[in-house]
Amino acid sequence: MSESFVIIGDGIAGSSAAETLREEAPDADITVITDEGESLYNRILIKEFAKGKLPEAPISIHDESWYEEREIDLELNTLVVDVRTDDHEIETHEGDVYEYDKLLLSIGGTPQQLPVENSDADGVHHFWTFQDARAIRESADAADDAVIVGAGLLGIDFAAICGAQEIEGKYLMRGNRWWRYALSEEGADLMHEAMLERGVEPVFDSGVDRFETDDDGHVVAAVDPNGDRYECDFAGVAIGLNMNTEIVEDTDVETDDGILVDEYMRTSVDDVFAAGDITRFHDVILGERAQNGAWGSAKEQGTIAARNMLDPESEEFRWVSSYSITHFDFPFLSFGHPTLGDDEVMRKFGDEEWRRLALKDGRIVGGVLIGNLAPQSGYKKLMREGVDVSGQKELLMSEDFSIDDLEQEAAAE
Repeated sequence: MSESFVIIGDGIAGSSAAETLREEAPDADITVITDEGESLYNRILIKEFAKGKLPEAPISIHDESWYEEREIDLELNTLVVDVRTDDHEIETHEGDVYEYDKLLLSIGGTPQQLPVENSDADGVHHFWTFQDARAIRESADAADDAVIVGAGLLGIDFAAICGAQEIEGKYLMRGNRWWRYALSEEGADLMHEAMLERGVEPVFDSGVDRFETDDDGHVVAAVDPNGDRYECDFAGVAIGLNMNTEIVEDTDVETDDGILVDEYMRTSVDDVFAAGDITRFHDVILGERAQNGAWGSAKEQGTIAARNMLDPESEEFRWVSSYSITHFDFPFLSFGHPTLGDDEVMRKFGDEEWRRLALKDGRIVGGVLIGNLAPQSGYKKLMREGVDVSGQKELLMSEDFSIDDLEQEAAAE
């Protein structure tokens, strides 16, 4: 009798798992359940769509026929309301029950809402789904002034949207710079200048104390904790995700701001796995639990989870994630865990290039490159292999760094 696999979530993690299962288990019963109304699309390209740079057509990755051709049962617009791990079954909002031999949770998160007055007003947007992108694009087309909240990798997408739509924007940041946990003031200044060139002004030591609305409930202004008022008819909020762990809260699946999994994507419950943004996984490179929402990481986790669902402990998740920002005239890339570590090394080159490496116990655990991405392959290789570079900081920051230089130095010693 063939095994049955149920996957909750059709993002890149869930879809990659379904694809791997079908390739490696041709006779398996596979069901993918999602509460969205459309099958897998490219979450990276929806940024370009929201900016008005792309039509909808290129953004879909798998249409419904892709699942039909592979005999994968796809259930759209379906919300899972109960997971019963003891019975190996789940139940949907319509009362349908699906039994499984193995279950994969790729249920992601939901954007956090600011805990302030009128944070749910018309014109206040969060950016996560394709449907969000459609609403943002339509709202931005009609907007004149914008406020952006959330000084991180998601917030800067709103800044780029405002720039592309020629909306005057104020980017309200709680600290003294954008992404202050990963960038120095020198590095962040490159990003601030790029925002200003597109009509978005960074406002530091700020934030939102409340939104003001008109008689129709549409946002008209944001007031920061200092009492400063910023007019806006469009607001973008990107302050993080609330992980969708509520569907397993009555089970023995362990959670801690996400679902805890080992390096094989297994949860604390037999036959239940998790992949993607929802996971707090054991990072075999870092040597501790970690979490990240990069597209490539989620895709790989889905694949690894599927292989271990079929053949337990057959392949561990060992990955150096990357996140690129392509909104500006220069490249930007972060990799690994640039906000972690116990040491760092950084350097600015001229007016347009900056880089930083985060170190833990003398080993690279993450980094950020602005303006020149050429060293990334060497840095990632050193991180994957856990090489002790504590005595090579100067060499690591050489302008034309190559891993060959490091190997030659080590050989000379």
